[in-house]
Amino acid sequence: MEISTLATYHCLAFVWYFFVAYSITHIRTEERPSEVFLYGGQWKYLTVLNLVLQAVFYGVSFLADVLRLIKKLRCAKCVISSRDLLFSVLAFPVSTFVCISFWTLYTYNRELVYPKSLDGVIPLWLNHAMHTAVLPFALLEILALPHRYPAKKKGLILLGFVAFLYISWVLWIYSVTGEWVYPLFALFSPSGLAAFFAGSLGVIISFYNFGEFLNRMIWGQSE
Repeated sequence: MEISTLATYHCLAFVWYFFVAYSITHIRTEERPSEVFLYGGQWKYLTVLNLVLQAVFYGVSFLADVLRLIKKLRCAKCVISSRDLLFSVLAFPVSTFVCISFWTLYTYNRELVYPKSLDGVIPLWLNHAMHTAVLPFALLEILALPHRYPAKKKGLILLGFVAFLYISWVLWIYSVTGEWVYPLFALFSPSGLAAFFAGSLGVIISFYNFGEFLNRMIWGQSE
């Protein structure tokens, strides 16, 4: 894909994610069901954090494209490294996890992840923007250009560290409020919850490996 075309795509994707993140964070307070938006606001939900992550990623990607267009290759090389690390370790596996885990649990019992009370607060288009469109965007990014993946150990350590930070945030919110971020967590005993978190980490690691596999199959070994 031509650099100018990539720049246009990344710019539009950045604007889209910025708009979606803005929309969800500016739902009027009086419309928010009290049992959903407690301590931590929207910033306790992986879905919302992922929107910010995607906006940052596409912003960095657009900057890399612009630097390449104006021939600032030394600066572009540094930004491209950051872009590829963001995509491989976080943007692809997290967006894939958000989409697949949400719709799997939603199909099983929506009250566990997205209570029906939210239907009157969050429009249908915004729900799909947060939970559905993120996966096609991630796949399109892999098709659009190759990404250099870090050494497997480094990539998994970084992914695991971010997962640990989010789990710590979830547990901290529970310790302060006595309420779980997602009603699903209330179904588990402490050992069951630990097993669930470990299983979720295993799933997101598999998505990391899947993204690396797709990148290699489409673009060859990125060494």
